Amino acid sequence: MTQPRPRILSVIGARPEIIQAAPVSAALSAVADEILVHTGQHYDEAMSEAQILATRLPRPHHNLGIGSRGRDEQVDLGEERLKAVIARERPDAVLVRGDTNATLSGARAAVAAGIPLMHVEAGLRSWRQDMPEERNRVETDRLSDVLFAPTPGARRTLAREGVSGDVYVTGDPLCDMLEGWRERVAPAPGRYMLATVHRNYNTDDPERLTAVLDCLARSHWPVVFPVHPRTRARIQEWALDIPSSVSLVDPVPYTRMLELERGAQVIATDSGGVQREAYLWGVPCVTLREETEWIDTVEAGWNTVVGVDPHAFAAALRRPRPAEHPPIFGDGHAAERIAELTVQWISTQLQEAA
Repeated sequence: MTQPRPRILSVIGARPEIIQAAPVSAALSAVADEILVHTGQHYDEAMSEAQILATRLPRPHHNLGIGSRGRDEQVDLGEERLKAVIARERPDAVLVRGDTNATLSGARAAVAAGIPLMHVEAGLRSWRQDMPEERNRVETDRLSDVLFAPTPGARRTLAREGVSGDVYVTGDPLCDMLEGWRERVAPAPGRYMLATVHRNYNTDDPERLTAVLDCLARSHWPVVFPVHPRTRARIQEWALDIPSSVSLVDPVPYTRMLELERGAQVIATDSGGVQREAYLWGVPCVTLREETEWIDTVEAGWNTVVGVDPHAFAAALRRPRPAEHPPIFGDGHAAERIAELTVQWISTQLQEAA
């Protein structure tokens, strides 16, 4: 007798999750029934709907409409509404990814409902407890039954922490996504630096955000800066001076972002996803933070962490490109491994319960 296909309730809420979810969703479609739930953490056209269209992710079955709220309110309301969806859909497992408020909402809702929890992109650490993303990812890893680590280093972190769930190294689905687009993405023309800034500790303090802009002013090239809505609001609120070499543009769809990344001379960012994409394109990256979860890119020499020190930033721009470029994010088949392991794990649990 053929076993019924497992039902996976898959949670997304922000741009990075949407992009990472697309290859996993495609892989799951062959082996499972996925119920895609968007919490609505990113709710505007540029940050959500345009990304879904660009990545060809299926339209979500549910949109919870969380919208713009404080972190705790977003997490609590997301958990409450996800518990209602779980009760209605009765999935075999809940799959979350990354480190957003939607991630933690999904994790808590799964545990409250007694549903197995799976975490894609597990084991990453910044070692900064003042980062909401760090608190989200640590709690999610502790709650998870299955942890999909993107790199061996992430697995080692989970082993040191003694998590109780089953850990698998799968590679990074973001690598899958980019590799799928590589032949279709032409680098944007010209010589320029690409910049992205959205972390709360970079955007919510006028002195810190001023220092970020001072760093960008040290670029040898014109700077293209797709501005996160929160970052733009702070710049306007504090009437900050924009360096003459910096062009503020609206957020761009995923495919346009890939073109800008591929064509850049260097990328300055505080985004984990953009750090990885820079590495995958072979473009040097300067990280506007005091730390990074993606330490592999630093160890490989392609990423320099400078905080918001303009002198360190300028020095990083002078570094030569490394000669080596190892495949630290896998072989482009992480999503297939995640889908296969998901179904195998659920099947094993059902057999043991029978």
